[in-house]
Amino acid sequence: MWKNPGWAALDQLGTPMKRNRAFRQVDVFTATPYRGNALAVVLDGDGLADEEMQRFARWTNLSETTFLLPPRSAQADYRVRIFTPGGELPFAGHPTLGSAHSWLEAGGLPKSTEFIVQQCEVGLVRLRRDDSRLAFAAPALQRTVPSAEVLAQLAAALGLQTGQVLTAQLLDNGPVWLSLLLDSPATVLALKPDHGELKRLGHKVGVAALYPVAASGPQLEVRAFAAPAGINEDPVTGSLNASLAQWLIEAGHLPVRYLAAQGACLDRAGRIHIQRDQQGQVWVGGDSITCISGAVVL
Repeated sequence: MWKNPGWAALDQLGTPMKRNRAFRQVDVFTATPYRGNALAVVLDGDGLADEEMQRFARWTNLSETTFLLPPRSAQADYRVRIFTPGGELPFAGHPTLGSAHSWLEAGGLPKSTEFIVQQCEVGLVRLRRDDSRLAFAAPALQRTVPSAEVLAQLAAALGLQTGQVLTAQLLDNGPVWLSLLLDSPATVLALKPDHGELKRLGHKVGVAALYPVAASGPQLEVRAFAAPAGINEDPVTGSLNASLAQWLIEAGHLPVRYLAAQGACLDRAGRIHIQRDQQGQVWVGGDSITCISGAVVL
């Protein structure tokens, strides 16, 4: 059930006045504070103009900031708008998990006993509880093969050599990631991209590599470079991991259940829990923990 803290007062010109709004800063894809991907959540976004949301997202300077609103669909529990410092996203993974965590923590009551239903620009996204963590249903994926010219330009911007790129796909589940499967986790972790060139090329780039089958722990190492969205490197990325899972499981590179790691190069230790169910739906799970709770004047 949506909980509305109340409408903003109006000034003499009928313009909504700034007021205190409930706020959380949450760390996602980690159970240890400050080791995942931080998310700012404004729990009451009623009455805020697009430019006010965008300005606040630039000010937080986090990879994403979300604003919760009453749903416009009878099926949804709440609606969310997701902003990077550079613009709005139709969907993103760690904001989905962190927003749902914050909404539940603030007393939100799902309409269903089975799922939490989030409304965002990409449509309705279901979440479920997996033990102590939340997991979201990966949105439908469209994938295509990038052109050889674009791939060569991106490989050069990443500093990759011939033979280090095993295969590549353009992955679109709302956000679009040009994603490369590389020859080893060591190659992924050693990358020092030219972020200015990646911004000029206009592509958000995901890179990943498989760990040996016999290795314990994570089975996939991931990095995400998003200079066109105002973030050189994203610490832990739900939308990218969702689309990588759909691609790499279907292609036979990974099992239907695995653990991915992301964020090591930023001193993070993000862990993404992937499972494809018997109906073929990929679920992307992760822990969330609240680090800051209070109010923001907006």
